[in-house]
Amino acid sequence: MITLPRRPSGGGPKGPRGPRGPQGRKGHRPEQPGAGALKVRRSITLLVLTLLAPGSAQVLTGRSPSSRRPEPLGRLRLTVARVSLRLWFAFAGLAVLLTLLALADRDRVLGLFTHQWVLRPLAVVFFVGALTWPLLLVDAWRIGQAPELGRRSRRWIALLTAVLMIATFAVPLALGRRVWAGADLLSGVFGSGKDSAAVDGRYNVLLLGGDTGPTRVGTRPDSIHLASIDEKSGRTALFSLPRNLQNVPFPAGTPAAEALPQGWSCGDDCLLNAIYKYGSDNPQLFPGAQDPGAEAMMQAAEGVTGLKVNYYVIIDLQGFEELINAVGGVDINVVARTPIGGGGSKIHGWIEPGEQHLDGYHALWYARSRVTTSDYDRMARQRCVMTAMVNQLDPAKVLRNFQGIAAAGSQVVATDVPAGRLPAFLDLAQKAKRNEIESVQFVPPVIVPKHPDFAEIRRQVTETIDRLEGGSPAKDQAPSTTAAPVKKQDPEPASEAVISPAPAPEAKEATSSPSAAVDVRSVC
Repeated sequence: MITLPRRPSGGGPKGPRGPRGPQGRKGHRPEQPGAGALKVRRSITLLVLTLLAPGSAQVLTGRSPSSRRPEPLGRLRLTVARVSLRLWFAFAGLAVLLTLLALADRDRVLGLFTHQWVLRPLAVVFFVGALTWPLLLVDAWRIGQAPELGRRSRRWIALLTAVLMIATFAVPLALGRRVWAGADLLSGVFGSGKDSAAVDGRYNVLLLGGDTGPTRVGTRPDSIHLASIDEKSGRTALFSLPRNLQNVPFPAGTPAAEALPQGWSCGDDCLLNAIYKYGSDNPQLFPGAQDPGAEAMMQAAEGVTGLKVNYYVIIDLQGFEELINAVGGVDINVVARTPIGGGGSKIHGWIEPGEQHLDGYHALWYARSRVTTSDYDRMARQRCVMTAMVNQLDPAKVLRNFQGIAAAGSQVVATDVPAGRLPAFLDLAQKAKRNEIESVQFVPPVIVPKHPDFAEIRRQVTETIDRLEGGSPAKDQAPSTTAAPVKKQDPEPASEAVISPAPAPEAKEATSSPSAAVDVRSVC
């Protein structure tokens, strides 16, 4: 047998055995040139893998080669990584599937996210991800043996890990909070009422601005508008009803019509806006309604206009300023100087004419002030604020301010629109923004609130809708003896047609004459 001589263990140059490994173990080869760069790339790769697919770094490497910890802890870490990775791929696969299905039926897919049994678990998934994802990044950093790299490399990789940890915590947390706020909004605002199909191809939605101030007895909707929307094109007619309309009839065959055969007629105490309180005080006349007052207003609007009303939306003006503040304010072209205060209190400020960015407080006073102007001017300003809100709210702004909108909305808005109808109505809202909104205001002298001609109101409603369905915008119509359409120099999202006894020129400034045709731009 041939025996190789042992190499001296003195301080001479070391032989082929090379230096000990990083753990002091024998048999490690000497570190090759470029090995440091390979370790850097390995560390970064493991971080990127964890960013793209949480848990993938742990699954690919099994466990850290430097780990001396008990095996049960290593198995637990690997189990968490595997579960995270499977959930991630399931989530990604579901997202792809829903995207493909949305190409065929977008409303049905969006409708899934109008149910709390979808949104609440989804929010919990985001919250769990916000906790787990950063921890998996820390473990990936440890597996990459970043502490054994050079000082400069360690610092850069530690900084990268910290940035990724912040991102993977903040993004899922923000998404989870928005999804949870969306569930709160759906539960607090949207009703679980019956689904109401379009009538003759149109949805008719009653918009009420309710005032529940401390000096008011019950809710009195001082702002009353009926929006009639084409279910395919989104072409919209907005009919404004004066709050002081009297002798309002209810639809034939309803319990309210049987109880009040002469209509809502008891003089100055029986104005249109008082019907809400009447309905609330007499729920037996509106059986099955989740809000008898709102149902009474819907039936009254049907009796006045002849249109079947599908849904209602109530905005509490006391909380309106919170909603405006939640979206960052609204841009209004203030034409006439508008007082803040008045009535039972002193005027303590003014909203000056010109282009103004109004916060919630000033937008509310602009919409409700009536000390120096008439009710009809106030109706025009209310339409102005609504139009500005519709035109200036875009998906990006809603997403940025969603939590504030959701918090304010659940306090100031109530509706019987089923949550499942929300995607369809959001789509209609986008279509409406691309079309002209023809607004008709039923005011004196042709329509006298104390003795209204309901046949004339219904004729005007039918004429307006026929014109919209014919595809001819109001500006292209010949002037009528009862409605004066408005000329427009450039395409705008809204036009204004007001009941008047004769054609009237385009309004250049705000006026107290309710019979003049008013372009919505002149008061907005």
